[in-house]
Amino acid sequence: MTFRTLDDADLQGRRALVRVDFNVPMADGEVSDDTRLRAAIPTIAKLRAGGAKVILLAHFDRPKGKVVAEMSLGPIAPALAKVLGLPVAFASDCVGPIAADAIAAIRNGDVLLLENVRFHAGEEANDPAFAKALAANGDLYVNDAFSAAHRAHASTEGLAHILPAYAGEQMRLELSALERALGHPERPVLGIVGGSKVSTKLDLLRHLVTKLDKLAIGGGMANTFLYAQGHDVGASYCEKEMAETAREIIRLAGQNNCKLFLPLDIVVAEKMAPGAPARVRGLGALDEHERILDAGPETTERLCRAMDNSKTLIWNGPLGVFEMPPFDKATMTAAHHAAELVKSGKIVAVAGGGDTVAALNAAGVVDDFTFVSTAGGAFLEWMEGKELPGVAALSQ
Repeated sequence: MTFRTLDDADLQGRRALVRVDFNVPMADGEVSDDTRLRAAIPTIAKLRAGGAKVILLAHFDRPKGKVVAEMSLGPIAPALAKVLGLPVAFASDCVGPIAADAIAAIRNGDVLLLENVRFHAGEEANDPAFAKALAANGDLYVNDAFSAAHRAHASTEGLAHILPAYAGEQMRLELSALERALGHPERPVLGIVGGSKVSTKLDLLRHLVTKLDKLAIGGGMANTFLYAQGHDVGASYCEKEMAETAREIIRLAGQNNCKLFLPLDIVVAEKMAPGAPARVRGLGALDEHERILDAGPETTERLCRAMDNSKTLIWNGPLGVFEMPPFDKATMTAAHHAAELVKSGKIVAVAGGGDTVAALNAAGVVDDFTFVSTAGGAFLEWMEGKELPGVAALSQ
């Protein structure tokens, strides 16, 4: 796909409706993590420099088409102002006279945040009348919210069919990184997929084994694969009902010449608690009370060697219970190794998904990776090979 970007837009004096992702964590009525606010800075800066009125559209939480005071975007305006270092106006509605008057009151280069689009039922229904009401307040549309691009909503998809539509700077960065990782990657390509459940990542695994040269499976889902191969998993979390599915994915990997890496050794404990006594075991060599909580050192070393022999890495999901030392060791070791390879120019490493981002933050290597996506569901659906409505709507 090719997309129109802001480089192609005439911005002077135009009203730019910008879909951003400001669904940020809050604590005591204040933004507790401004990562998503900072991600919008390049697009806002480019629009301001071009002389546009910057009008921000966003959702917060799930009000389901009703006005819910605790889900207002009002508290986000001052947090954004702090991040931008300039005033941010706020309007208590995203359509109608309140929005129109607020837009008329700002000047070229000013920034205005409109109220939660999900306060209107027409947003999630992608109602044409609601999309038209949003469009009445803009001359052009900019989608900078890749994380919401898997939803066909009025502000993520409908608007793109009414106004001239452009990809924002964060959207462009995300799409470029994913294209580099999965669309036209430099080979060999290694994938790491972790997390607890095979059942939540079936589409992902089935797609990746047809795209990658190598795939390492970790986390709780690796237990299901080990069980499917006849190994005892003791008291470990395991989706035993998914055993045949795991065997199907193993067969599919073989048919597509995708080398599958499953654990060679494991780290076990009788309880999942910080500092719990941990032991390294061979496969199947655990007792009925022990639980697999991390990949073992031999498994981790083999994964690092696989990275050394790859040109592209795409990572989704931790290798163990990374939030709880000592069961974070495999994830931390692999993260640091990947970061060193990126810094030395030996690999392109793209990662995404909530737990993955948290793990890489814990390792202190987020800024060292080629790209780390905070998009969650949209990142997963892109990896699964699905078309994202918000992205498709931007294609030329």
